Amino acid sequence: MLSLIAAFMLFGTNMVMAQATAEGGASASPATAAAGADNGLASAGYYTLLFLIICFIVGIVGKILRVFDLTQQIQGKQPMNWNNIMGIICLAFLIVGMYGAYWEFSVQGKMILPDAASIHGVKIDQMFWTTTVLTTIVFVITQILLFTFLFRYRYSAKRRGHFLPHNNTIEKVWTIAPAIVLTILVIFGFFTWQQITNSVDAKGEPASINIDVTGHQFAWELRYQGKDGKLGNTNYKLVNGTNKLGINFKDKYSYDDLQADTMVIPVRKSIRLNIHAQDVIHSVYMPHFRVQLNAVPGLPTYFKFTPTITTSEMRTKLDNPTFEYLLYCNKICGGAHYNMKKVVRVVSEAEYQAWLAQQKPYLTDKLKQDLKFAEQKSAVQQNNRLALNN
Repeated sequence: MLSLIAAFMLFGTNMVMAQATAEGGASASPATAAAGADNGLASAGYYTLLFLIICFIVGIVGKILRVFDLTQQIQGKQPMNWNNIMGIICLAFLIVGMYGAYWEFSVQGKMILPDAASIHGVKIDQMFWTTTVLTTIVFVITQILLFTFLFRYRYSAKRRGHFLPHNNTIEKVWTIAPAIVLTILVIFGFFTWQQITNSVDAKGEPASINIDVTGHQFAWELRYQGKDGKLGNTNYKLVNGTNKLGINFKDKYSYDDLQADTMVIPVRKSIRLNIHAQDVIHSVYMPHFRVQLNAVPGLPTYFKFTPTITTSEMRTKLDNPTFEYLLYCNKICGGAHYNMKKVVRVVSEAEYQAWLAQQKPYLTDKLKQDLKFAEQKSAVQQNNRLALNN
């Protein structure tokens, strides 16, 4: 009944959407028409019907077996041994399930990301594969034991079950062994994560390149430090049509802050992302660098990483001349969430400096005019002269 209700609701929604598409077909844009076209993938309705058909077939087979069993009993013959049938089904389920697990690793396992393109990403991958290998070993052993025992010790009138209400040795083994493994994983992960999330430059270490990443529905805004090597302060109260980041231009460090449409970063240099959000929770996600951190309104967050593979090197490595690193939003932040992408390009130091020299400052002539910047500057100079005269 629940399946039928789900199918009814699904088909009802599809009919409404199809009607809306038909009514707006004449005025639909080419992009909308392309999005609504058949993409070759089966619809949710197809899988719902397939599920219902399978349930129907299973029910019919069960009824047939039940009738056959009753017929055997009426004729005085030995009834079906359902314990043997269930034991065989469990064994078959083990074989099919293990093949399914093998298929997951061999086929979908090839779809994983390439090698990490950052220093800390290598450590994250090590943590991931260590955990995956250990859990896979445990999974294989426990599943084999579970379904083999179900088959081997199925009910038989010739054998009595042996009840083992308590055994201290078994209790100690399956309590202490997982505790030791999990403790090692947690401690290893704790120190690794502590190093990864340390966003403060150490003494004697070259200063990280500061880049402000601000998310809003539905785009990322980038701000680079200028020649002074520092970013100016921001204030949400200053956000308007011309000052979209709310930069406080009373702060002298903000005068040379640069705006950029593409995140370009030098290889093997420390990068510090200053992450902000202006409306809802977003999430900075750069999978090839193993970077992900939420952008929370009113709560600046930070992430520091060092890229190790340039874009051109990764293109050669993947044999993909059009490959680009991307910055995504990993939160479903609204209807146009899919639009929140930025190209991230890793280049040499010389290429980075050449690119940086071409970027324009946020403090444009238009913004100076809107903020009456020249008047404020002359007023400050006049006050300074009065102070000197006094």
